[in-house]
Amino acid sequence: MFSINLIIVVVLLALLFDYVNGFHDTSNAIASAVATKALQPGAAILMAAILNFMGAVSGTAVAAVIGQSIINPHFIEPQALIAALGGAIIWNLITWYLGLPSSSSHSLIGGMAGGVLVSAGPGFINWYGLLLIIAVLLITPFISFLAGGLIMKLLLLLLTNTSPTVTNDNLRKFQVLSSAMASFAHGSNDAQKSMGIITMALISGGMLGDFFVPLWVKISCAATMAAGTAMGGWRIIRTIGQQIFHIKPANGFAADLSAAIIIYSASLSGFPVSTTHVVSSAIIGAGAAKRMRGVRWITAVNILIAWLITIPAAGITAMIIYLVIQSGLL
Repeated sequence: MFSINLIIVVVLLALLFDYVNGFHDTSNAIASAVATKALQPGAAILMAAILNFMGAVSGTAVAAVIGQSIINPHFIEPQALIAALGGAIIWNLITWYLGLPSSSSHSLIGGMAGGVLVSAGPGFINWYGLLLIIAVLLITPFISFLAGGLIMKLLLLLLTNTSPTVTNDNLRKFQVLSSAMASFAHGSNDAQKSMGIITMALISGGMLGDFFVPLWVKISCAATMAAGTAMGGWRIIRTIGQQIFHIKPANGFAADLSAAIIIYSASLSGFPVSTTHVVSSAIIGAGAAKRMRGVRWITAVNILIAWLITIPAAGITAMIIYLVIQSGLL
């Protein structure tokens, strides 16, 4: 059972993860709108922060999956959760510094798996639940790539013989809407992950009997993510907005709309997804649908590499943190 001090540490680390997630993933919803000048950077970040908060308090289905589907919350020890969150936070900061749009979701799932493996062993992991979550994390970027390409193709058909200047001006207005939708969807999925971790700690510490996300947990996680979002994530915004391909309003609208639909559908279903990879894949799909050679595939490959290594990297980092804690060095 947790001591109150350890519960406080887990809560603070979960909120720190939420904050880092906010500025790490700000680019998900606003990079294309900033790149096409549909929104000024300051206005885009403010909009994203507000809608992240609104999305975060819109439900708890993802929190329930995170908090119950990988390990029974009654049997996890505090050091494992501390190590899991530490591994996720450290990997997020590394990829943020490098400007790589890696996944906070992958980081957290990898950290949780690593923390439980080293603390309790493989028998305490619900492998069906874990592998199902990983499968959804891996499949959704491909779905997003196809959706971004499909919507872009439809736009190209609809916009044939229209004035490029008038079309771009109109689509910039629609980009504001699609970016707002993506921001809300981002909050609805990502902030709930920290809610799930905090609720796990409360159950394991005997402060809750059944899995139920208290209102204070919802509000604090939503507010912390909104605060992180308000800080911006300019390194990753530049990668998504400028280094994949030269985004036009049609590409940005197609990418944001398809990403918003996929992410929010996953939130309603209770599946944690990588909002970063969904948006990145949608942008690549929208760009490839217009002109394959216009995509900077080297950047796309770097994103793919970060996508593949994040779960094991965060897991190994969590294992190291746990061993350091057990050794008494922390």
